[in-house]
Amino acid sequence: MRVPVTAKFSEEFYAKLGHSVADELVDWFNQVDETYRSDFRDLFDAHFARLDAKLEQMRAEFEAKLEQLRAEFDAKLERRIAVLEVRLIRWMFLFWIGTLGTLVALIKL
Repeated sequence: MRVPVTAKFSEEFYAKLGHSVADELVDWFNQVDETYRSDFRDLFDAHFARLDAKLEQMRAEFEAKLEQLRAEFDAKLERRIAVLEVRLIRWMFLFWIGTLGTLVALIKL
């Protein structure tokens, strides 16, 4: 959005330079303003593009780290489940032996 410079000069200024020169001065201010705005817009776009690229890189690194942590968690969980299965089978075998021993003792009586 271009906002022109609106300058109000004193009558003495207009009397010494004239309306055409004062209008040229206002036009020059507008050109300088537009140039600075354009330069600022280009600079802003360049910095925003760099920021966007950096954020994308950080997101990719975060996703990779999250995937690594998930894989480590899955591996650890599988190991713990395997250990629990072994313990459960041991207890089942122990109870089975106890039940078999009790059954054999009852049959002998």
